[in-house]
Amino acid sequence: MSKTALLILSEGAEEMEAVISADVLRRAGMKVTIAGLQDLNPIKCSRDVVIVPDVSLQDAVKQSYDAVILPGGLKGAENLAESDVVKSLLQSQEKNGRLIAAICAAPIALKSHSIGTGKQITSHPCKQADLSTGEYKYIEKRVAIDENLITSRGPGTAFEFALAIVKHFFGKEKATSLVGPMLVNAEIE
Repeated sequence: MSKTALLILSEGAEEMEAVISADVLRRAGMKVTIAGLQDLNPIKCSRDVVIVPDVSLQDAVKQSYDAVILPGGLKGAENLAESDVVKSLLQSQEKNGRLIAAICAAPIALKSHSIGTGKQITSHPCKQADLSTGEYKYIEKRVAIDENLITSRGPGTAFEFALAIVKHFFGKEKATSLVGPMLVNAEIE
């Protein structure tokens, strides 16, 4: 049975983080569903790239996923942080010990919904002050991994972020096997 991931996309999301994550996970054999936070309409991302989601989040939450992925982009992250549907989904994901992964500004949604408190996290430097207030152990690594929580810094770390998710589910050998064909300069820890 293949692993499943739900990537939640919102207006203002960072397109590189969304597309690179979905692409790398699909290369690894994961079934990735891109859900539109607002609805099923095309989503205008932070750099005006438009992405059409596979499904609305309202429909996507009718099933469970091995991973829930939150791309950043300041406005997109703020939308995730304000959503009761995202809150409920993340709480269920955490309660059931399933992976949650957030990159760039998206860890503010973790804080907003009290997800992963006490764990090591990282984020885009512009959100460090917001996330260093005691709920988390903030570290300045490109990718922070703490059990079923993976966080990362931004667009330039998107490949490492996605490969960390691959490693979580399929092991280091599988993640390493993706590096060469993509010509990515990344080491898998």
